[in-house]
Amino acid sequence: MTVTWTEFRRARRRSLQAWLLLAVAGLAVLGGLAWFFTAGQFAAAEPQVAGPSDAPVLAGGWMSPVDAVRTVPEASAASLLDTLPVKGRAARDTYDRSAFGQAWLDADRNGCDTRNDILRRDLEAAEFVTGSGCQVAGGTLREPYTGRTIAFRRGAETSAAVQIDHVVALGDAWQKGAQQLTAQQREHLANDPLNLIAVDGPANQDKSASDAATWLPPNKAFRCHYVARQISVKAAYLLWVTPTEKEAMKRILGSCPQQQSIVPR
Repeated sequence: MTVTWTEFRRARRRSLQAWLLLAVAGLAVLGGLAWFFTAGQFAAAEPQVAGPSDAPVLAGGWMSPVDAVRTVPEASAASLLDTLPVKGRAARDTYDRSAFGQAWLDADRNGCDTRNDILRRDLEAAEFVTGSGCQVAGGTLREPYTGRTIAFRRGAETSAAVQIDHVVALGDAWQKGAQQLTAQQREHLANDPLNLIAVDGPANQDKSASDAATWLPPNKAFRCHYVARQISVKAAYLLWVTPTEKEAMKRILGSCPQQQSIVPR
């Protein structure tokens, strides 16, 4: 049988297409195997569970609100965001933690320091050091930033697993208006339960002094509350946001238009 030049070219083209499809399929298989043997096997073994979507501010009966510069208005978080001034960052080279007073004061005067107040508020089944009604010895944290559950135990080697995060980092606050506050107002900002949450230690270290434009909780279920809480703290202490920070906050709140400001109660 005689094969024409046209038929030969057509057969050759079909052969090349077949080899190309086999090559693409082979690369896809190799890529899938590489993913599985790096991250995929861990993702399969550890299904992602949504963590908390909010966090408490006060605990009735033994915690009291700290006097802020102004009362947080009850409003949608998005509308409250629009009331915050928008400016660039001030210099950070003058920042010093001591400008916010002694760490973990008893700001609400309930007889216990702020760190232990927040641990008691946020841990489930909190236990106390023998003979103390303040020092928290252990408990379970449904951690909001990562969604993990952490068994907390007080001790030199274990306490750092749970840290108390300033939702609006003090370094960030310093660059966005806190320099103009009085010493007592800065002290209250650093010890206000509205601005404090017990969180995963490594996540807190990862956040450092970041704002919403550069860091958000890995637990996406918590992001609306987190952003609303930052906005509420900034409203309470007359702090501003940068343009990029406001844009990031608006983007998060776009997924939860009913999110309200966080009012201490």
